Amino acid sequence: MSDLRPQYGELATPEEQRHAAGLPPLSAVQPAAAVPEAAPEPVAVEPARRRPVDRFVTVALLAYGLINVVLTAMSYLDLPASMNQTMKMLGIDGEFTNFAQGRLWGTIAAIVLVIGWCVTAALSIRRLRRSKLSWWVPIVGATVTLLITSVCIAVPMMGDPAFMAYVNSIGQ
Repeated sequence: MSDLRPQYGELATPEEQRHAAGLPPLSAVQPAAAVPEAAPEPVAVEPARRRPVDRFVTVALLAYGLINVVLTAMSYLDLPASMNQTMKMLGIDGEFTNFAQGRLWGTIAAIVLVIGWCVTAALSIRRLRRSKLSWWVPIVGATVTLLITSVCIAVPMMGDPAFMAYVNSIGQ
């Protein structure tokens, strides 16, 4: 018994492919009536534009953002110590005492920073691969992430008695 199937690694001929698919041989098939085909309309495809300066600026902004995210996230994970330093620089009497909220919201701010950078990087890379202008994506991503983390940091600051005493003294 001869096996008409090709062996592993061999290419099947068109006849073998038709036989394996259960179709009649090509010699048994009547050719279809010739139907005049319309000429295909030319499609104007604009080649993707290369933007080496845009690519360089986008990657540089993402790299700078990554360094910033790592350093800032580490300081946010120890927010009470960072707040004490900030209060000393501002000349605020007293120490940061809102430790529980400081640790919680500092951790949340660090997570927001990392997620914000990851989303920004993904969107930037996606636009770069499609050859679209992308230098602005890291700037917008950093701005949005900064606004969200600022709110996260403001929550424990506004709950600290020494900071609120300083804020109240400014208005007087």
